[in-house]
Amino acid sequence: MNMRHIFQRLLPRRLWLAGLPCLALLGCVQNHNKPAIDTPTEEKIPVYQLADYLSTECSDIWALQGKSTETNPLYWLRAMDCADRLMPAQSRQQARQYDDGSWQNTFKQGILLADAKITPYERRQLVARIDALSTEIPAQVRPLYQLWRDGQALQLQLAEERQRYGKLQQSSDSELDTLRQQHHVLQQQLELTTRKLENLTDIERQLSTRKPAGNFSPDTPHESEKPEPSTHEVTPDEP
Repeated sequence: MNMRHIFQRLLPRRLWLAGLPCLALLGCVQNHNKPAIDTPTEEKIPVYQLADYLSTECSDIWALQGKSTETNPLYWLRAMDCADRLMPAQSRQQARQYDDGSWQNTFKQGILLADAKITPYERRQLVARIDALSTEIPAQVRPLYQLWRDGQALQLQLAEERQRYGKLQQSSDSELDTLRQQHHVLQQQLELTTRKLENLTDIERQLSTRKPAGNFSPDTPHESEKPEPSTHEVTPDEP
């Protein structure tokens, strides 16, 4: 066997041995891309679909009832939207139909009367009735109810601020009226005093411009006051 045959037999073997690392790396890449058999599948999200009441007519929304409806926050959102479209008189009339004392109907009353131009006292009573039933409200609806209640609390706070401002304005108006009356009285007194001063000034001016009568002198004796004759004066004898 010559050297040529030896190289021909050894060369393929060497190439095969040199290619082993590449084959090993290729196998690692393939194993890396394959999902592990023990890898758990993606966590499944429970499917829970809610009925959407956006297309429900407002004339029909109030008649709907049942657990699936009353525990659906989308139903109550649609009810609030429909209540905003009613006139105050219509809201009051509709609210009279839900006075059985359940949390569902009490909440409906609250939604209907919230924008019906009720007094602060009526709003406070309404919130108190719903608060008494708040433990019966389902967990799905409770966040929406809490937002609605916060809005009612802000309405009550706004009414109190308006009442406080009205009292302050009324007090300020009363004080202004008192000041106006005092100013009027002082103005009258000032005018009266001014007239008196003017009268006194006129009198004083008249007295200062009056002339003395004739050549009257206090040292000139009157005719009736003749001096008595002196004892040394000689009077002629009568014939």
